[in-house]
Amino acid sequence: MDEKNIIDFSLNEEGLKELYRKEVQKYLQKIEMETMLMDSKQLCKMLNLSWPTIEKLFLNDPDFPSVRIGKKWIFNRKEVQTYIDWWFSDIREQGGTISIY
Repeated sequence: MDEKNIIDFSLNEEGLKELYRKEVQKYLQKIEMETMLMDSKQLCKMLNLSWPTIEKLFLNDPDFPSVRIGKKWIFNRKEVQTYIDWWFSDIREQGGTISIY
């Protein structure tokens, strides 16, 4: 009886490397998002805002969850998320426009 290949399987090595790289990147981002505290750069990334904008909008608010240690600001990720959820809803109720000048 002749054996025939029923399944022909090949791998694109570059495609496999790219898929692996993407999965590793997703995992690293997940780990970063699970850290409890973040610094100012991580906050900027989380909120997709510049540091000067964050200073104007949030750092003067005593309710914003921030702590300054020396020259460094740190933020509790979950508390920031809760605050931002409240802040965003409040801004939308007031018409959805913010002036930061």
